[in-house]
Amino acid sequence: MKKIVVFLFILTIVFLYFNKQDEMIIPAASIRYRIIANSNNLEDQALKLKIKNDINKEVMPILEKSSNIDESRQLIVNNLNKINSIVNRYTDEYKVTFGSNFFPEKTYKGINYESGNYESLVITIGSGLGENWWCVLYPPLCLIDDENTTDIEYTTLVSKILNNK
Repeated sequence: MKKIVVFLFILTIVFLYFNKQDEMIIPAASIRYRIIANSNNLEDQALKLKIKNDINKEVMPILEKSSNIDESRQLIVNNLNKINSIVNRYTDEYKVTFGSNFFPEKTYKGINYESGNYESLVITIGSGLGENWWCVLYPPLCLIDDENTTDIEYTTLVSKILNNK
């Protein structure tokens, strides 16, 4: 009997996890993060990804310790110099802004994320006319916009644990 209960419990958790992935919605109280490339040429797109990777390696571990949106805001403000120095390793033509920034409309699995101004950290490289990469810093829900596609991948703590990442 215990084995059946445990099995049903695990089955329920797995079902809820995969079902939730399809229904995940960015909450109103969130902080978005966006890196906009100078252009869509290969060099500019590669530069965007290098900056993203360095920030993810050096700044994201700090932000992952946040337990609420206010703490996340403070951690971002406290690390703006670090973020600027990371971007400045690659280019001196950039702008880092934290506050209310514009995000274009996105649609994922039938859920429309309206364009508008959202609380966010935005890194604009050069003229900022290229494809962008974006995710949500708080809550820690990343949305990755693959270049030249409309596919978005959700990554959560549960999926990282399940995938041993």
